[in-house]
Amino acid sequence: MFLKKLLYITVNSKPENLSSCRTVGRAFINRFKEKYPEFQVEELDLYKAHIPRLEYQYFDGRNCIINEEATNKLPEKEQKEVHKIVELCNQFVEADVYVIASPMWSLSFPAPLKEYIDCIVQANRTITFPEKGQKPEGLLDDRPRTVVYIQSSGGNIPWMMRPIMNKGLDYIEDIMKFMGISKFERLLVDGTGTTEAERREAIEKAKGKIDEIIDKLK
Repeated sequence: MFLKKLLYITVNSKPENLSSCRTVGRAFINRFKEKYPEFQVEELDLYKAHIPRLEYQYFDGRNCIINEEATNKLPEKEQKEVHKIVELCNQFVEADVYVIASPMWSLSFPAPLKEYIDCIVQANRTITFPEKGQKPEGLLDDRPRTVVYIQSSGGNIPWMMRPIMNKGLDYIEDIMKFMGISKFERLLVDGTGTTEAERREAIEKAKGKIDEIIDKLK
C-alpha cells in the first residue's frame, strides 16, 4: 500500500503555545490526522533543524547540486552540508500535502523559510531546464499535491491591501506553483492584535475554517 505523507513545516522561534500560527497549525494537523489516518505526518521545525547556507562549491550549475563523486572531494564538513541539502529536498519531494505555519514578518516571513526554499528548488529534483534558453519547468506535477499556508499577522488586513501587505504569502504560492504544485490553500490568522484576548479570538476564528480547507484537499 502506498503511504501518503504530510510534511508540516513551522518557522517561528516561539513555543507552540505562544505562537498563533503554530497553534492553528497544530489544530489543523490534529484534525487532518482524524480525517485521514492513513497519512504519515513528518514535522520540520526550521528554527531547530539545520538548514545549510548555500555555497557555490555545492553546485554543478544553476540550481544543480554536484554529484556524489564531486561531493566526496569536498572537505568533510562541506560533504555533510551537501548531503543535508539533498535530504531536505528528497523529504519535500516525497510528500503529498505540505502545511507551512509562519508569521508575517516585515511584509514577508522569517529568513529560515527562504533558506529552506533555496535548498529545495533544485534542478532535476523539483525543477528542470528543458533546453538552454528555455524557462524552467516544475517537476512536482507528477501527482496531486497541495500546500496549505497558515499565516498569522497582528492586524486585520483589508482585502484591498492584501496584494501590498501579503508579499510573503504570494511569494510562497508562486514558488510552489513554479515547482509544479498548483493547489494552494490559505489559512490566515489575521488580527492577533496586542492582547491575549485578541490573539485567542483570531486563533478561534481561524480554527473555524480548518474543516472547510481540509475538505477541499479531497
